[in-house]
Amino acid sequence: MSALAETSFDDHRISSRNFKRLSNYIFDYSGIKMPEAKMTMLEGRLRRRLRATGISSFDAYCTYIFDQGGLEEEAVHLIDAVTTNKTDFFREPNHFDYLASKVLPAFDAKGVRNLRVWSSACSIGAEPYTLAMVIADYLEQRSGMDYRILATDLSTDVLQKARRGVYPQDMLEPVPRAMAAKYVMQSRDKSRNEVRISPKLRANVGFGRLNLMDNSYQVGEPMHVIFCRNVLIYFDKKTQQQVLQRLCECLAVGGYLFIGHSESIAGMSLPVRQLANTVFRKD
Repeated sequence: MSALAETSFDDHRISSRNFKRLSNYIFDYSGIKMPEAKMTMLEGRLRRRLRATGISSFDAYCTYIFDQGGLEEEAVHLIDAVTTNKTDFFREPNHFDYLASKVLPAFDAKGVRNLRVWSSACSIGAEPYTLAMVIADYLEQRSGMDYRILATDLSTDVLQKARRGVYPQDMLEPVPRAMAAKYVMQSRDKSRNEVRISPKLRANVGFGRLNLMDNSYQVGEPMHVIFCRNVLIYFDKKTQQQVLQRLCECLAVGGYLFIGHSESIAGMSLPVRQLANTVFRKD
């Protein structure tokens, strides 16, 4: 048995003081709200970090990161532990229908030749690869337009998985069969029950770490399409407004912004107008 396995971890609760220190730091860093009702969830998420560091208690972990200079090294791992990464291929499919039927033909008609798309909370890659499938399918019968997808996330763990483009077979069930046949590769080892996104699609998707709490987003030229879905719900109203304002600054005039179906920009002053449910355009 390894020395790590023999280590005895103290599983007592996080003290109220240290929970407040953690929740304040997590909010300031990522915008994610961590009310006291989520204390048990936070403890569960942090147990992995206690094992990885060999620290024996939650409070000793907090002493290490806040009082002993460990935060610089541990910050990324802490944020990775607390971020939620629920994702599916073709999640909220109406958005992808709208993209194929309205957005892509509009840019095609305008003569756009280098389409720039940003998946700003890409998780393990299901969203940007879905975007790539839809765009590649649209362009299959057309010439003269190319595309590039930028996929960013706060979590380094999920970005590593996204770059590989390898997923459990059943996760690809929402992908239409015709698209799956063209853009998804089956594993030669059938017992692994895994599939991989084709190199053709992966070549058009670039991944990078980005914190939506940053004061500005260094994403290069203005984007034609920005997806920021199902992440705003973790922010308070003020933070939502700030994030959306910065996203709009990255959006080209005539560009489209998609947010999650459970999210809203009601009451916010933003340079976009609504075209469909949770679909907006910058005019």
